[in-house]
Amino acid sequence: MNQPPFPSLMGVFAHPDDESLLAGGVLAQHHAAGARTCVVTATWVPTSHRAAELADALNVLGADVPRLLGYADARNPASAPDGAVRLVDAPLDEAVGRLVAHIREVRPDIVVGHNALGQLTGHRDHRRAHQITLLAVEAAGLPHLYPDAGEPWQPTALYAATHSQSGVGRLGPLLQSVGKTLLAVPEAYVTTTVDVSPWAAAKMEAILAHRSEIARERSLPGLLARLPEAERDEIISTEYFTRLTPGPAPGAPHRLIA
Repeated sequence: MNQPPFPSLMGVFAHPDDESLLAGGVLAQHHAAGARTCVVTATWVPTSHRAAELADALNVLGADVPRLLGYADARNPASAPDGAVRLVDAPLDEAVGRLVAHIREVRPDIVVGHNALGQLTGHRDHRRAHQITLLAVEAAGLPHLYPDAGEPWQPTALYAATHSQSGVGRLGPLLQSVGKTLLAVPEAYVTTTVDVSPWAAAKMEAILAHRSEIARERSLPGLLARLPEAERDEIISTEYFTRLTPGPAPGAPHRLIA
């Protein structure tokens, strides 16, 4: 029996590198299976060095060219030298509308983003991106909302990248070694666990494309880059997700993986 095709996949993340760290494996997996993949990044502007690094990472993962919402990183004024508002300060309706336009243009089957905690470290930008994504995925299918943002399109499913307490593994001590917090979710919150070991090399290459983060001592890309390969592969070879709303449309593809 022929397997149904892999659904198209859109990642929505706060910063360049989040896509590679949290969903690089499933992005590479879906691309290898012939599905269209793309990433929308909420912060940093197209003229910034991190946007160029993001383009390199997405090329490794087989995703489309970067799509940037153009907001500033909450912790880095240099992320938007043209004076753009910070993501955490942006009007919610405006930010949701910008993302709705990308969803309606790309028409993905599945959207993957941050979880409500803002991942293990609770970054404010991650939490805000989660809120915007939740609203935009629902709004994209409603013709009376954002009528100037394109023809309505309802993704089949929304997944939040996450880590349960048992899924943190070696990543926990690694983050704690540089004073970072660990906001793991309850075990029951994880609905989908993906073995991405066949795509771990591509995932790591994409992480390494974020060169400015590799150079930083406390950043996760930098921490991973300095680990022995076996330990690093153990950390990056499994990805965890929680399936959120909306539910699957009848007969529509809703698998994150085969």
